Amino acid sequence: MRQRRAGRGLRVAAWVLVPLGLVLMLGGIGYIGTSYERTTVMSEAMTPTYRPGERLLIERTDVGEIRRGDVVLVDVPDRYQGAPVLQRVIGLGGDHVVCCDGGRITVNGKPVDEPYVMRGEVNAGAGEYDVTVPDGRLFLLGDHRGNSRDSRFFLGEQSGSVAASGVHGRVQSDSTVPVAFAALGMFGVVMALVGTGLGIGGYVAGRRTRRPVEAAPPLPVA
Repeated sequence: MRQRRAGRGLRVAAWVLVPLGLVLMLGGIGYIGTSYERTTVMSEAMTPTYRPGERLLIERTDVGEIRRGDVVLVDVPDRYQGAPVLQRVIGLGGDHVVCCDGGRITVNGKPVDEPYVMRGEVNAGAGEYDVTVPDGRLFLLGDHRGNSRDSRFFLGEQSGSVAASGVHGRVQSDSTVPVAFAALGMFGVVMALVGTGLGIGGYVAGRRTRRPVEAAPPLPVA
């Protein structure tokens, strides 16, 4: 009787743990898969902030959530042989971007503080410019201004801007949230496996408690 109760208890635990584990696993891992992607830095254009070979976590971002100063992974179909690139957002749609008064970029008349830029000339390799970013587009620059083929070199194409709709997402410097969801997903995997093991144990325990059915006695011979 005790074995039977134990077997039933194990099966009940399995019925609880397996579905709950699957929910946590699909929720955690699913969130990571739909909200983030990985990329590898392939050039020196974002040096010294990000160096070639560095692996970065990209948080998928809606167009309306993009902010000045964000480093974004963006598709620019007519440039860079179709490969996505990492560049920093300097101007949003409607912004007036001017370079370089006293060696500093101004956006809407305000100087931009750029401590992330590689030491040297702020507009190295390009001339001065005075542009207004079209709506729905972004003006992007690399942090290594002397080694970045960015919006400065395409000023004849909608003021050098790129479509905001081409942005995959922005570099995520704080990995707390994705790590937490990954851990939640792994916990769900463990829970589902434990539940499966308990279910198997409960099934085996139940089988052991079953008594063999005795054969019916033969009919008396007349």
